[in-house]
Amino acid sequence: MTNKPNGVLYIGVTNNIEERVKEHKLKIHPNAFTARYNCDKLIYFEEFENGIEAEKRERNFKKWKRDWKIELIEDMNPSWSDLSINWKFNNNKLRF
Repeated sequence: MTNKPNGVLYIGVTNNIEERVKEHKLKIHPNAFTARYNCDKLIYFEEFENGIEAEKRERNFKKWKRDWKIELIEDMNPSWSDLSINWKFNNNKLRF
């Protein structure tokens, strides 16, 4: 998640990406990092078969240099587009 191209980067892991993105966009947790820095744009994600692999990738990814993260993001999403832009939120419910 980010707040703007080349802006603040937030890395997290979830078993329900739609719900988690909704929480970030609606700032369900107003004191959380993503709410404080307005990180409400999904710019990159990876899918895994199990949580252990996902958590290992998250830990490693958080250790990477910022330049490496940006290169990975731009390989998949060079314009830093919000990949959840067409997701609709209505009465705190996610709609596609």
